[in-house]
Formats: sequence, structure tokens, C-alpha cells
Amino acid sequence: MKAEKEHIYSKKFADILLKWNREKNKRQMPWKGEKDPYKIWLSEIILQQTRVEQGLQYYQNFIKAFPDVHKLANAPDQKVFKLWEGLGYYSRCRNLLASARFISKDLNGDFPETYDDIKNLKGVGPYTAAAISSFAFNLPFAVVDGNVFRVIARIFGIATATDSTEGKKFFTSFANELLDKKQAGIYNQAIMDFGATVCKPIAPLCSDCVFKKNCFAFQNGKINELPVKEKKISIKKRWFYYFVLQYENEVLVRERTEKDIWQHLFEFILVETAKEEDDNVILNDIAPKHFFGKKGFEIISISPLMKQQLTHQLINGRFIHLRVSQRPAVTDNCIWVKKEKLKNYAFPKFITQYLNSFFREKK
Repeated sequence: MKAEKEHIYSKKFADILLKWNREKNKRQMPWKGEKDPYKIWLSEIILQQTRVEQGLQYYQNFIKAFPDVHKLANAPDQKVFKLWEGLGYYSRCRNLLASARFISKDLNGDFPETYDDIKNLKGVGPYTAAAISSFAFNLPFAVVDGNVFRVIARIFGIATATDSTEGKKFFTSFANELLDKKQAGIYNQAIMDFGATVCKPIAPLCSDCVFKKNCFAFQNGKINELPVKEKKISIKKRWFYYFVLQYENEVLVRERTEKDIWQHLFEFILVETAKEEDDNVILNDIAPKHFFGKKGFEIISISPLMKQQLTHQLINGRFIHLRVSQRPAVTDNCIWVKKEKLKNYAFPKFITQYLNSFFREKK
């Protein structure tokens, strides 16, 4: 199947889409119609690999805490990480801080105003640069995200894989041909809203679609086959055993400084194993090996098996809460924290889900 670039709707597409946007698009978001490039940039970084429903409260919290780029640039890292806690993909947060400090210090707080300059910000790729430049400055650059891939692939019958080099190049070129260059910001928001509310990944509202009479996928029964992806994600399984060491009313935590997942977030003392271990191995081998032998600690609790699915990794593990009779020697990136103060530190979601039960434990 080849892309039907000369499809009858290729010239009418923008007009029909914008008419739908004016008359039927009821999707509300606090950043829609926003012209402040700082707020648009913030919303776009938060929404990278995050659902709108999840990102909404984070956006509002960030705007309240950091109403301008200087406030964000001058904030301590851990305050920003704590506010980001639960969003995942923490490299986004590190890039957010780096770019905020660049804009604040090197650009005197003036946000870049060209596509290329915006794209040169750390953590900003072609999609995000197109979104910011079109929404803030109405520059004629088409956004190409999952919603746009899906809408274009289905309506025009494009079977080229969206995750292939050829596909990315083609869809970007075709999306820019379809773009209403005089109303770039409105058009870009409209096509993303259309993909999110009508041309949905599952159970699209084809009966209400303004393109249904000429939509290739609808007319040819290909709704579930388009868009096409050729790559399958390989998932790596990892086993984390966290030892929650408590001495009196303090707990030992460490900052993850390695270039791995969750860099610069806090965690408990971690022993990673190649496979799942049972309780006997944990208590009779792993724990004594690390914590003063079998008589150097008291077992408070062992959590059930917990899991967190990341994009390319499945994290499995347990939390072993031990009361130790003496403080173990610690490395420079470890600190003792009072139990009630743990809430002030930024932890990955895998740990925060445990902490919710940890604070209910009896001392």
C-alpha cells in the first residue's frame, strides 16, 4: 500500500479539520491558547511520554511553584525533582533544569523565538520545537506525534512504518504539506485534539468522524491495522532488593548517582540480583553478607513482590525492613534521615508505592 498523497482530501484536509475544531472540539486544557513560550515549553516537557490527564496537575503545580523561568532556574535540584516525583523519565526533569538555567543566565530570561534555537534547547526535539514555535509564535512547523501519525496514516492510507527512518521522514514532510501555515498553532492543536478524542488508538469514533466518507482506513476496514510500527520493544527484567535499614528513628537512604534509571533520585540500600530470590536466600545469605551477620539486625517486615513497568525495563523486587543494632559504614552519597522526614525527598515511583505502606508500619 502506498501513501495516497494526491488523495482528494490532501488539499481540503486543513479546512475540514479547522471547521471541526471551531464547531465540535470541546477538549479543554489550561495551556490551550497560551502564548507565553515558558508555559508552553513547560507543558510540552511534562507531556512528553505522559498522558494529559496525568500531566495536568503537575503542570499546575509547576506554574504555581515556578511562575517564570528565573524562579525555576534558581530552584534547588531536589525541590524540582520532588515536584516531578511520579512523572517518570527523570532525564526530562534534568533537561528542564539545564534549559531553564541556560535561558535565565545566558539569554537573560528571553525564550528563544526561532524553531532552530528552540530545538537546540536540551531535551527539545523536532516535535517539541514545532509545538512551541507554532503555539507561541505561530511559526509554520507541523507537529508530528502519535496522534498525528495515526490520523494521517488512517485517512490517507499510509502503511509506511511510523517508527522507521523512511516513515518519520515521510510523515514529517506530508504533515508540513497539510499544515495551514497561516494558522499553524490552531491547526497543530486541532489535529492533536482530533487524534486524542475522535481518531483514538482503540475504539475510534468513526461514526462521528468528519473524514469518514473518504477515510482510507474506514472505507477499507483497516482501522486496526493503521498506523504501522515495525519495531518491537525488548523488555529487560531486573530484580531489586531494597534493604530499609532503620537505626532508632532514622532510615538510611542514598542518592542514585550512576548513569542509570532514576539518576539523582533517592533510594534505600540496593542489592540487585540476576534472578528472583526467595526469602530464605534474602535473610540467610544476602542480608547477613551486607549487614553484620545474622545477629546484627532484626527483621521488621518483608514486602510482597512489587513491580514497575518502564519503557524498556520491568523492575521487580521487594523491600526488606530491618532494624539494625549499630550504624553501618556508609558512602558519601548515603545519609541518615528521620523516618518522618522521608517525605521531603524525591524517590522513584517504585519506592513511593512502598513508602505509602511503610509509614503505616508500627515502630
